[in-house]
Amino acid sequence: MAETVTAGPGGASGMLREVLATVGDKWSVTVICRLSDGPVRFNELRRRTEGITQRMLSRTLKNLERDGLVIRTVHPTVPPRVEYALTGSGDSLHTVLYGLVQWTEGHLEGIVRARAAHDARSAAPSQGDGGASGDAAAA
Repeated sequence: MAETVTAGPGGASGMLREVLATVGDKWSVTVICRLSDGPVRFNELRRRTEGITQRMLSRTLKNLERDGLVIRTVHPTVPPRVEYALTGSGDSLHTVLYGLVQWTEGHLEGIVRARAAHDARSAAPSQGDGGASGDAAAA
């Protein structure tokens, strides 16, 4: 049976948007994919995640941990060894993200062609509207 969720100030739809914003964030997606092979220490994760700052990685991991997608484990060694790993929910999200990556790879050529065609149309002034796009004129 499904667990009842208490919605925040924005109601259930606000909570949904908040969670989707977190899991759909550029760095969250990347970190989830980097953790898919098993537990990783912070500095190794940072090396695997090209372009992320230490501060952004820390914030991303905290957000993912808060949402129950990542677990932080501190091993009692000197100095302490901290590892991050996906939870069951995080692993199931990775499966969905992997499907999205496969879809993207399968449609990438068409997307590139569509973008080029759109950019070519947008660069050429339209007839009769002084260069404004038809979409903007209709808005």
